[in-house]
Amino acid sequence: GLGRGMGGTGRRAGPDPVRSFERWKKKYTKRKNKLRLQQKQRKRPEWEVEREGIARLEQRYPEIKPNEIERFSDFPLSKKTLKGLQEAQYRMVTEIQRQTIGLSLQGKDVLGAAKTGSGKTLAFIIPALERLYRQQWTSMDGLGVLIISPTRELAYQTFEVLRKVGKNHEFSAGLIIGGKDLKQEANKIHHINILICTPGRLLQHMDETSYFHASDLQMLILDEADRILDMGFADTMNAIIENLPKKRQTLLFSATQTKSVKDLARLSLKDPEYVWVHEKAKFSTPATLDQNYIVCGLQQKINMLYSFLRSHLNKKSIVFYASCKEVQYLFRVFCRLRPGIPILALHGKQQQMKRMEVYNDFVRKKSAVLFATDVAARGLDFPAVNWVIQFDCPEDANTYIHRVGRTARYKEGGEALLVLLPSEEKGMVHQLSQRKVPVNEIKINPEKLVDVQKKMQAFLAQDQELKERAQRCFVSYLRSVYLMKNKEVFDVFKLPLAEYAHSLGLAVAPRVRFLQKAQKQLSVNESLEGKSHPKGTGQCEDACSLASNEEVEERGTHFEEKISTVQRMKGEGRKEEPEEKELPSKVIDKESDESEELSEEEEVPSINKIPKAESINFLEDDDDDFRDLDLLTVKRQNVFGLEAKDLAVLVSVFWFVQYQVCTPASNFYGNLFAAWGWGVLQPHCPELQAEGWGPVQSSGAGVLWSWGWGPA
Repeated sequence: GLGRGMGGTGRRAGPDPVRSFERWKKKYTKRKNKLRLQQKQRKRPEWEVEREGIARLEQRYPEIKPNEIERFSDFPLSKKTLKGLQEAQYRMVTEIQRQTIGLSLQGKDVLGAAKTGSGKTLAFIIPALERLYRQQWTSMDGLGVLIISPTRELAYQTFEVLRKVGKNHEFSAGLIIGGKDLKQEANKIHHINILICTPGRLLQHMDETSYFHASDLQMLILDEADRILDMGFADTMNAIIENLPKKRQTLLFSATQTKSVKDLARLSLKDPEYVWVHEKAKFSTPATLDQNYIVCGLQQKINMLYSFLRSHLNKKSIVFYASCKEVQYLFRVFCRLRPGIPILALHGKQQQMKRMEVYNDFVRKKSAVLFATDVAARGLDFPAVNWVIQFDCPEDANTYIHRVGRTARYKEGGEALLVLLPSEEKGMVHQLSQRKVPVNEIKINPEKLVDVQKKMQAFLAQDQELKERAQRCFVSYLRSVYLMKNKEVFDVFKLPLAEYAHSLGLAVAPRVRFLQKAQKQLSVNESLEGKSHPKGTGQCEDACSLASNEEVEERGTHFEEKISTVQRMKGEGRKEEPEEKELPSKVIDKESDESEELSEEEEVPSINKIPKAESINFLEDDDDDFRDLDLLTVKRQNVFGLEAKDLAVLVSVFWFVQYQVCTPASNFYGNLFAAWGWGVLQPHCPELQAEGWGPVQSSGAGVLWSWGWGPA
């Protein structure tokens, strides 16, 4: 009461805040100093702390149960790898990853097979990163992981995935592929921890780069092993494996299990674990993939494709062709036709930087069409592809599976369309059914087809280069069909060649020399066996036959039978010698470019051709788009078919041009001779011989000019 009476509030006086703060500060400082002392006492090297973490991870490896794994975080992985996976938006595992990552972490060799688009890339990249992490690998330790891919594009794609997932690690990674500077690669290759490469380039460095070695290699990874062997790298792979240490871990991944893959596995793997996740699956292709096929005449395929693209402007599609020359020609034509959607082209004859540019451009676009050969059919991961159109029938069911694998990846949806000719339908559908590939036939509505043949003819009439590409496209497609092994599906003699040429915009079917030779050989064989020609043979013979002498003479051209020029000159005399004109450079390039090069009958140049005596090489690369512009390449060939005895006395080709040259000292009018080819130039002008001209002499006002090898 006294307190209240004295005007107080009735509250008890509290502690002094200044003294309380000083007391708290003293206590906090004491605790902080104690923690600092403890940390200083416990401080150890980072590698030692990391080693303890690695030991804890290794203790969990035997406890991995694949059936219980749903996310990458369920695996005993390092924090750096998990962080990279999370930042790259990889969270859920696929079946091949669930079954193989645990085995790989345990140090076992693995032979894994799964459908395309099932996530095999991460199935070997994650174990590779973890293997080097457990070894605490540094750039000073050299090469630790070697990843071999069949193509440059797949190697580049694997490298990009590695950069995303492994960016938190301190390892160095390198991409070694053809088309790059070999010396520049050699200067950096010895600092690389994870090397991604193609077989040919790797073997080249093993042979030529003295300080490149793989003596400390920890892991060898073969991606798309079946494709590596299909491309003819079996001997290269044997040579590479022989130069690698025996004590290593090997992972081999493939989309199919073939005999050659199993042979390679026996050579490179030790007691491997076989993982074939879709061995008992009902179908060989993803369940989310809708697969259809149409039967279309060869002459209607381009109209069908154009109409399809016009009706799918907001989709992302890949169109597969049989050869590079088809891609090159149809890409240019469709760019002029302007279907209303961006069009890109990817094939094996592009420069490496161009191929990477096209790949990245197509990945970035939301809607586009990619014209491609099978270089894009294996392993490449194009995100969000809606349609895969196989414009040309694949070689077999395996090729079909890899092509359609560019869509419906990682459990996403997709659609595939296979375009078959009537002669291909029965055999190809039977092959697909045997490989458990469900395809349904759909019909084309003829009323919705847009005819672009007249536009293409107009393009070719205005552009000679485009016309030449159309001719090469024609021959290239025929040769791809001719070289197919399964003749029950691919019969080149059943193709309507004239109609196909018209569909490409050509007025007449170009001449196909290798096909004519094959036709003659077939006729001889059947005459010996007493059998008649197969169905369609007569049609092909008419379309592919060489122009007769009467037809050529109508166009101002004269073709002779295959006789030596010496016999012609001796028999006909000098006055009846036909005048030989210089070959245009484009014709020279064609003759040197391909053994089966062509020309349209109405485009035969006005010269006297002397047929070539050279063999036809059916296995020559029909996709060689880089023509040799060096005329010496032509000269090295016996392009005129002369015998050795004829070459000794006669120049292969003569071109006489008279120029009247009046000199002050003489009224003599000289002659200008041009000789192109081999041999010795023998003057055939009595006027010059009378003036004292000889094979190696020149006097007066005459001029003798020899271009080529040999004295003139």
